[in-house]
Amino acid sequence: MLRLLFFLLIIKPVAMLVLGLNIRRRDLLPARGPAIVVANHNSHLDTLVLMSLFPLRLIAKVHPVAAADYFLRNRWLSWFACNVIGIIPLERKPSAKGTQVLAPVSTALNRGDILILFPEGSRGEPEKMTKFKNGIAHLLSEHTTVAVTPVYFYGLGKSLPKGEFLLVPFFVDVFVGESLAWNGTRQAFMETLEASMQQLQQQAQLATRHAQEPQNTEART
Repeated sequence: MLRLLFFLLIIKPVAMLVLGLNIRRRDLLPARGPAIVVANHNSHLDTLVLMSLFPLRLIAKVHPVAAADYFLRNRWLSWFACNVIGIIPLERKPSAKGTQVLAPVSTALNRGDILILFPEGSRGEPEKMTKFKNGIAHLLSEHTTVAVTPVYFYGLGKSLPKGEFLLVPFFVDVFVGESLAWNGTRQAFMETLEASMQQLQQQAQLATRHAQEPQNTEART
């Protein structure tokens, strides 16, 4: 109930009214689990805005995979992250040998959840993607029937970028791509995923240039 109220009364209004989301191909988002959604990572808001794209009836099944050392660093943040946002904490540096780092994520997929992952790992500069980590390929090699949906945010990194804590209203474009299936090897899948994300990035850049053309024409006249 807390999660539903949080997204209904706070996150969805902020996402749609303050940020002005322009969503392309929302219909490509998974309607049921198990499924994985991946996105570029430039803002503190990435997780919440991505979750806001799902209907409220699915919020209880949508879980971001997040760094345990960051979100569990104190009891108040831990309670909020686990009970309101609904994260699945992931140990980036396991303390014991033989620890199965991805076990909680596998458990969530086995029970039919929709997971959110950011293959870049940490937040980067606005509108720039860094090299993807291959943890998602390790996960999919054990869950070969799970589809992965790529999502690209354009503009969200300018609303609340890394190192900033003041929300700046900014129009945000969201591009959802076709789902990707496991294609046999980790390297091949990572190449396919990166190519798909780069294609969405190019679409976003092209759309932005087209949106600016009338302003540029008016300025020249």
